Amino acid sequence: MTASLAELADAVLRCPEGRGKAALSRQNAALWLESRAADAPLEIGTASPPDMPARPAAPELLAPRDVPRRKPGSPDGRRAMLHAIAHIELNAIDLHWDVVARFTHIPMPLGFYDDWVRAADDESRHFNMMCDCLEAMDSHYGALPAHAGMWRAAEETALDLPGRLAVVPMVLEARGLDVTPGMITLFEQAKERGAVDALKVIYAEEVSHVAYGAKWFNWICGRDGLDPKEAFHSLVRRYFPAGPKPPFNEEKRAEAGMPPDFYWPLVEGR
Repeated sequence: MTASLAELADAVLRCPEGRGKAALSRQNAALWLESRAADAPLEIGTASPPDMPARPAAPELLAPRDVPRRKPGSPDGRRAMLHAIAHIELNAIDLHWDVVARFTHIPMPLGFYDDWVRAADDESRHFNMMCDCLEAMDSHYGALPAHAGMWRAAEETALDLPGRLAVVPMVLEARGLDVTPGMITLFEQAKERGAVDALKVIYAEEVSHVAYGAKWFNWICGRDGLDPKEAFHSLVRRYFPAGPKPPFNEEKRAEAGMPPDFYWPLVEGR
């Protein structure tokens, strides 16, 4: 019997090994997208995704304040930066599949699933690219401790699809649009060509992930008769009270469908 999309998503969440999770993610994304291309989509189905996705034994997960700080201009600092990005990308694989698996009780168009499956596939490639960069620098994912708090947004929005869309793609992933250009410059100065090329791919593709969040957040607000900007402000204040931090990449945020009046009013102290 062919697995449903929700079951495929759940399988990725329960896979513990990093490269193995990325491979299964890409395989399951291909199954869904091929079924859509053949105009014979898999059943969406239902699943009972884990509260916390399976993780490899390493890296050690620490509270944010306990993760060692390294100078970004040093080789060790650049390795630590790539390791942190790899950790973000691994979490992103799970975050996107979790959206697919967790909210099937809410009627959504098939295009919603198309977008998040594509996003999960992208994040799987991004994780592999970061692992390749680390290995080229005589390191690997798991060699350093990592941030333990990245799944908190998923836990806090486990019962709230608009909240999940507001916080994960429209706050956390949008932050990547703000900081990635500076990281690219740092690796260009270090003449780390492989890392530069990988980061440029990630930067370009993350715009679409933020756009998916904005598109479906606005769609849900339209269906429910809500003002998207007011709903966004309310949800971010509830689930991400510290608010987004400037400086903002306003050009790329606008390209992703997020005008300044969505995020500037949420800046602490305004």
